[in-house]
Amino acid sequence: MTLEESATAPVQRFRPRKRRRRVSVIGVLGELLITAGVLVLMFLGWQVWLNDIIVGAEQQDVAVELSEGWEQAATDKPETPDATATPDPADVASQAEPVVMAAPANADTFAVLMVPRWGEGWERPIAEGIGVTDVLNKIGIGHYPGTQMPGEVGNFAVAAHRKAYGGGLEHVHELQIGDHIYVETADGWYSYVYRSSEYVLKTAIAVIDAVPQQPDATPTDRLITLTTCNPFYSTAERLISYGVYDGWYPRAGGPPAEIAEAVSARDA
Repeated sequence: MTLEESATAPVQRFRPRKRRRRVSVIGVLGELLITAGVLVLMFLGWQVWLNDIIVGAEQQDVAVELSEGWEQAATDKPETPDATATPDPADVASQAEPVVMAAPANADTFAVLMVPRWGEGWERPIAEGIGVTDVLNKIGIGHYPGTQMPGEVGNFAVAAHRKAYGGGLEHVHELQIGDHIYVETADGWYSYVYRSSEYVLKTAIAVIDAVPQQPDATPTDRLITLTTCNPFYSTAERLISYGVYDGWYPRAGGPPAEIAEAVSARDA
């Protein structure tokens, strides 16, 4: 190539070769940790929110099926002739002595909790025992073994999760004085009126005594005690809510007026 040709020839520029990004152990570990964190958040979202809704709906269905079965059994049962007319449900609630059933076997479902404050038609099944895997995680609400049964003098004490696995007592803090808490069994409906709440340490087992917080006292009242964890997403404390017996509604006389429409719609 002559000087003239070299002068007019395009100048060839050499681009530096791109350096490959070095993959470090720390970088890989960081990405793995970020991925793991995202997966954990997704799992918590499923466990606390979506799964809570799904399991809660399943428990609601179980409660409804249980109640419908009791109602059908009562309908199929031959009526015993009686010369007296069936009394008004309000009178039954104030005068009749409640039926007290024997405690069932562990994990057996024997009752349904109904709380109008938590929504029309809200129902959850109650089973014997407070085992985490066989009752609280699976059925929803558990009855403390050794405490009294519905309608019995003493303390009918139950427990449930605040959140997750259906969150049976998620809205317990919304109860207001005078709210009704109903417990339905094959025999009928037991009515309790919400009275008060307290926050205690998880070691405060005296709340489920026949007379709460008074282990040596002789019971004279019929109480219901709802126990759950506090605060949300923690087991540090227990939120305890108390109700006092208000009346008894035998199945033959029909449910209390407050829940009669919901019961009728359910059994239709």
